[in-house]
Amino acid sequence: MQPHRQIKATELIERLNKGENLNLIDVREVIEYLTYNIGGNNIPLPKLESALNSLSYNKTDEIIVICKVGLRSETAQAILEQHGYSNVRNLSGGLIAVQKLK
Repeated sequence: MQPHRQIKATELIERLNKGENLNLIDVREVIEYLTYNIGGNNIPLPKLESALNSLSYNKTDEIIVICKVGLRSETAQAILEQHGYSNVRNLSGGLIAVQKLK
């Protein structure tokens, strides 16, 4: 198994600011997502495994998983990789790191 790949908040913000269309999955609870988000699909971590069949991503697409500090998204990354997704990146430091840059 490959080491978990991460994406730094600076790179993510840079790519979003350039208008890149990124595959983001925010695994926080709905209320957290509604309070603050940077877009993407909101699929709370407990529901992720059951939602996999409805994802429209290819197994080789880059998918960036995000949460508040990077722990839940790390778990989400492992779940996606276990199901054959090969290009999953975890937002290092989570949305806290993003908010510090804004």
